[in-house]
Amino acid sequence: MERSSCGVHHICFLFLLLFSLYPICCRASWMWLGITSVGIPEKLACANLPLTHKQKDMCKSKPYLLPSITDGALLGIAECQTQFKYERWNCSTTKEPSVFGYELTSGSKETAFIYAVMAAGLVHALTRSCSTGNMTECGCDTSLPGTGSPTEGWHWGGCSDHIQYGTLFSRKFIDNTVQNMSSARGGDALLSMNQHNSEAGRQAIAKTMTTDCRCHGVSGSCAVKTCWRTMASFQRVGNFLKARYEDSVQVLDRSKRKVRRKEKDQRRVPIRKDELIFLNKSPNYCLEDRRWGVVGTRGRRCNRTSAGPDGCNLLCCGRGYNTHVVRNVERCECKFVWCCYVRCRKCESMNDMHTCK
Repeated sequence: MERSSCGVHHICFLFLLLFSLYPICCRASWMWLGITSVGIPEKLACANLPLTHKQKDMCKSKPYLLPSITDGALLGIAECQTQFKYERWNCSTTKEPSVFGYELTSGSKETAFIYAVMAAGLVHALTRSCSTGNMTECGCDTSLPGTGSPTEGWHWGGCSDHIQYGTLFSRKFIDNTVQNMSSARGGDALLSMNQHNSEAGRQAIAKTMTTDCRCHGVSGSCAVKTCWRTMASFQRVGNFLKARYEDSVQVLDRSKRKVRRKEKDQRRVPIRKDELIFLNKSPNYCLEDRRWGVVGTRGRRCNRTSAGPDGCNLLCCGRGYNTHVVRNVERCECKFVWCCYVRCRKCESMNDMHTCK
């Protein structure tokens, strides 16, 4: 028991030592919870996690929320990497406490997507915990039952997802971090951008919610329907945010002033809450640049016949690609043998694999 306790203390000490050595622009973020090993956040406890003082206070006052916060970070990072799997920037993470390195403060379209998907992930995870009864201070949305449309033969019932709780907590928990990291980089415009995009991520949860219904009646008729509101799968939320990323709006770098579109003929057009905004154009992500945390596309697998972003022409940035012959061995022609096992053959195939030069 003493040896186990000593090991935990050593982990905490080493983590805090590493955290103190990072420059301000790469300071740790709550997003680190999404890349750490299972169980480490609980072992470190709230006081030793890479959180701001306000976040630590919130964590200490409600330690039972830590698993949901960790799930939210996992959800956001996984969806980001899924959405950009075949593109030059593939939402790569580092083992640093900042998780995304300089990309977190670059003010680019990618920064916008990161803040949006991470905020959405936190809302989604917290709301799911509420709906499944894992927390005592929140549950189903009670504002809907008792209303509906009796004339149309339906009413609210069941367990509607209570996104208001997760949204409110996400604002309190994340926006303080956004302010600290943006201030460290020295830009009020970056602060406004990151806060706006975090809110756009929360809006994505609300805008992708659906209404599910169940029929009641004699002999399976649908004389009366009970309906409830439910969150969409997080993959659908990710698709929604990816579409917003593709149509994201560049804004002026105007410290302490209202955010406005950069294009002159569009400046009077208001920016919607669910739009993603960015300050700086993205690099091409073709070549490795360790100073800015760009890993480049060298060695990435590409599709020789695709004309999309995963195609060798676009992904390899015109540098060409290498072709390797890969031998695959897999089980095939499996049959059940009485009694009682499955017998399979080993099948071999030779396939071409293409990687960027």
